[in-house]
Amino acid sequence: MSWNRLKSFVVAIGAIATTMLNAGKIPEYINNDELIVRAIFFTEQKAYDIGRELYAELFKRTKEKAFLLREAAAAMISNKAVSQTIEDLRRYAETHPNDIEIKRLLIPLYLMNRQLPQAQKEADALMRLSKKGGDWDLAANAYLYAGAFDKAAEILEQAFSYEPNEEVLLRLVSVLSDYLQRPKEAIRYLETYRRMHSDASIGVYYKLLSLYVKENDIDGVLSVYKDLYRKHQDKTYLEKILQAYALKGDVEGAIAYLEKQKGTEALLYKLYKSKRMYDKALRLAKTFYQKSKDPKWLAEMGILYFERAKDKNDKKMIAKVIAAFDKALAEGVDDSLYLNYYGYTLIDKNIDIEKGMRIVKEALKQQPDNAYYLDSLAWGYYKEGKCAKAYETMQKVVEKEGFEIPEIAQHWQAIKACIEK
Repeated sequence: MSWNRLKSFVVAIGAIATTMLNAGKIPEYINNDELIVRAIFFTEQKAYDIGRELYAELFKRTKEKAFLLREAAAAMISNKAVSQTIEDLRRYAETHPNDIEIKRLLIPLYLMNRQLPQAQKEADALMRLSKKGGDWDLAANAYLYAGAFDKAAEILEQAFSYEPNEEVLLRLVSVLSDYLQRPKEAIRYLETYRRMHSDASIGVYYKLLSLYVKENDIDGVLSVYKDLYRKHQDKTYLEKILQAYALKGDVEGAIAYLEKQKGTEALLYKLYKSKRMYDKALRLAKTFYQKSKDPKWLAEMGILYFERAKDKNDKKMIAKVIAAFDKALAEGVDDSLYLNYYGYTLIDKNIDIEKGMRIVKEALKQQPDNAYYLDSLAWGYYKEGKCAKAYETMQKVVEKEGFEIPEIAQHWQAIKACIEK
């Protein structure tokens, strides 16, 4: 079709539309074929109200059901002339009382028109005629809109039994949990579904999680996140699992779970240290160093050698601590945390106070106001017999931390006694 012919066609159609809207009727000289073309055109242009008028006229002329169905579809989209379309459908239903398609259209149109009793009547008729889950799901709307949630739940349960799909399931669960306050029943439906369907969508899992959270059921939350992590190996789910264990205060449970997972060694290491499982932590630290050659793991090994020892003065143990830290420093470790730990150990155990002080001062260059590093420095001055310097430094520590930490309180008492001599 040339551009001019197309332009003329569009102008003609526009003129027909104007005539229709002004006169309220379609000219009889327009034959059915032309009406069909115009109806399709206006529908494609999303002028659904005009398309509805044209399909209504076509149905009036031909009595063909296909045009009635298109009229109803356009009425639902445009929300125009709904009452007229209902009347057309109702008259057709009088001679076709068992036509399921007509009932499927009447229910939503009655609801749009707020004719709830009529919608429920059609819903009941549809359920008598059909055993399809989708039809029962549609019928449930007539009762949901009326606030008859118990009846709606019964219908949705039956719909789900006919066709156990997720859309119906989630609607049923929402009615049970949000309107009927029956969350445990909703949870049972979701749990059964996810265990029987390995391809359950994320929507099922998230709805289940929301219900477990509302019920304060941490074990339920754990179960769902574990299943999600097993399927997707997403670290976000792993973090949620650990958060749930933390809420339970079950570090041992978190450790037992992580020990069965691959690629969780870094998390395990932190938990081993927090639970003072130093032998296991030490094995991991050695493995990490062998794989990465990162000297920080040598420093970690030094800490673990000391912390796991029952006798903190054992000479063999102290020799291993010194060897590990010296090698770590030689290979480039300069993290103030490790520097302070090593320096304080050298000071406190009278191994090499001068060396310990040098190392602690290096840590303080990085964090000059760190109370714990200042405590190490004050203790070093005390060990050197410099009580005034020790007291002056320790005052800063006490001002920051008070006496809640036993070690600080002990150091304060010793230094205070030293200055008072």
